[in-house]
Amino acid sequence: MDPYSAEGELVNIHNAFHQGQYQQVVDFDTSSFSASNELPARILKLRARIALGQYDDVISEAEAESLVPDLAAAKTLAQYLKDPWDADDAIAAARKLASEQGDSLSVQLLAGSVLSNAGLNEEALALLAKHQGSLDAVAMIIQIHLQQNRADLAAKEAQQARKWAQDSLLVNIAESWVGLREGGEKYQQAFYVFEELAQAPASQAVQSLLGQAISEMHLGRLPEAEAALQQAIGLDAKNGDVIANTIVLNTILGKDTTELRKNLAEVQPKHPFFVDVQVKKEAFDAAQAKYAPKVQA
Repeated sequence: MDPYSAEGELVNIHNAFHQGQYQQVVDFDTSSFSASNELPARILKLRARIALGQYDDVISEAEAESLVPDLAAAKTLAQYLKDPWDADDAIAAARKLASEQGDSLSVQLLAGSVLSNAGLNEEALALLAKHQGSLDAVAMIIQIHLQQNRADLAAKEAQQARKWAQDSLLVNIAESWVGLREGGEKYQQAFYVFEELAQAPASQAVQSLLGQAISEMHLGRLPEAEAALQQAIGLDAKNGDVIANTIVLNTILGKDTTELRKNLAEVQPKHPFFVDVQVKKEAFDAAQAKYAPKVQA
């Protein structure tokens, strides 16, 4: 059973997490929760602290109870994200957890995140496939398929989840991710979901504003996208995803992006934006070389 299901007492803290309201999750009063939900709630708080970049604090807290698979998985993800450039130990730990504790939902999500971030998508998918009706696992599977440019598989996962999760917030968000990849009328549908979250004081967060801005860009509403990104910057000026999408928007608008690129390199030097640009540059150089004029002596 999914401890974060809509029928459980964790629904509010779980929704806050997926709305990107990480500090609210950390500060959430869980004293009234039942004993069976104590660990799942604690893991959500650790995941929120990881999202806030509090890697050392998470590592320190989880270290004392690293024999608990859930906490060991949280520690492993924090270690990986703290230094993705030197993460062999964290990847090895994630693989060990996947092998020995793969039935744990926390291991599936947190070790799976390590594996996916490390480019080991097939291993991550194999681990996540062990879930027992977890929307969090489904959402991560969808993200991986989208990274693999398999929007068809991502859409299939979302459609299947809709059958048993009904109107869950996370299903709505996941369907919007897929819609942004599928395009057409799906852009407007995604916009409605993100705008509703972004403009409601109770649910506004960087992630929802970012989703709104990306939807606006796809719809060609650039001033509105810029306004949403400015709101997001006001909430977190050092968010790598916000900076990266501001670079994209400014490029479309013909504005200089030099300073923004420097900021992103300082905040998140291994951001997917840089990785993607490098891959495309190498592909362009390879294609250009095929058509380079050959001078015969």
